[in-house]
Amino acid sequence: MTSYHRFGTVPPKRHTQLWHEGRLLVEEVIGLEGFDGPSSTLYHLHQPMQLRQVGTFRPLARDEWQPDHHLHHHFDSRELAPGGDALTARRLLAFNDDLEVWLSRPDRAMVGWYRNGEADELVFVHEGAGTFETVLGDLPYRDGDYVVVPRGVTYRVVPSGPGPQRHLVLVSSGLVEVPARYRNGYGQLLEHAPYCQRDLHVPANLRTVDEEGDYTVTLRIRGGLQDYVVPFHPCDVVGWDGYLYPWTLNIHDLEPLAKQIHPPPPVHQTFEGRGFMVCSFVPRPVDWHPEAVPIPYSHANLNSEELIYYVAGSFGSRKGIDVASLTLHPSGLTHGPQPGVAEASLGSTHTDEVAVMIDAFRPLRLTALARELDRPDYAWSWTPTVHLDQAADPAVPTPGPLA
Repeated sequence: MTSYHRFGTVPPKRHTQLWHEGRLLVEEVIGLEGFDGPSSTLYHLHQPMQLRQVGTFRPLARDEWQPDHHLHHHFDSRELAPGGDALTARRLLAFNDDLEVWLSRPDRAMVGWYRNGEADELVFVHEGAGTFETVLGDLPYRDGDYVVVPRGVTYRVVPSGPGPQRHLVLVSSGLVEVPARYRNGYGQLLEHAPYCQRDLHVPANLRTVDEEGDYTVTLRIRGGLQDYVVPFHPCDVVGWDGYLYPWTLNIHDLEPLAKQIHPPPPVHQTFEGRGFMVCSFVPRPVDWHPEAVPIPYSHANLNSEELIYYVAGSFGSRKGIDVASLTLHPSGLTHGPQPGVAEASLGSTHTDEVAVMIDAFRPLRLTALARELDRPDYAWSWTPTVHLDQAADPAVPTPGPLA
């Protein structure tokens, strides 16, 4: 992140003694890019390297689906069944070397702990509330939150209440960052940014737990998962400071930018990562030029793939798309409003849409989950002679790819 934070007790100088109830605390630096990137310094009651047991390394399987044809896709995840905790409920939808896109419907708290040792994580909370319990403190979450968890941070997710949980999880091989164009040379967010430091929320409190037992920590590393049993509670941190920590930003706190003629999606950018960016579409005034067409124009992003997750409201340029659906517009193909949508938009003054868009700059590969959720009629929704209700009816002949 771009701000310094300090919680609990730390010594006046780094790498000097800090005592707690008669014991010398163990200093740990977690950092990126050797010693040149962002880092935080933690002070533990116990040695964090101690082990009681090591489990079997489990490679993460990617059951890839290669569609027969290069087409647009609609993935309907509304009926995706809940089950598992925030880690075990994850199901992989799409991936490339920069990015993984997972869908998750957790229905229970995590018993063990988790640390991603090779990637940053960005969790969008479509539905649900609870707490990310981390070694750096408790981080509450609610509907609409983006939760940024840097690699190396140990945590578990504890939902609050019996309500549904629905998460979109992005796993990034590079850092998940605030876009550079929103920051000045001091790291402060600029006046034209769609959010400011006051909208970013860091762990609310630091709980120091001094308990001995058998605690399982699952580490993701080298494309797989490794379980470790450690002898002390992971949250034994008395204090920490630095620039590397989890934080949240709520999509409803964004201040959207508008123009009198329709702006391109980068004006809605929220995060940047290696090989991708994330945009947020939120309720806003639409274009007010007297001749404006207040929905996106048809466009072909020839070196990017556009994956949109629909959260709430009515998405003006799409027909037949409901909440918790995703559309994939792959590279090399033109996409835009379906027939009649542009005409219907004329005269509108506002949009109430809420959606998350991922632009991947390298092709996305799909999984068996994508095949399970795919609605093939979507690719034909731009063809005026084929109506969505007809294309969904197997009794109605539908144009298709040449054999």
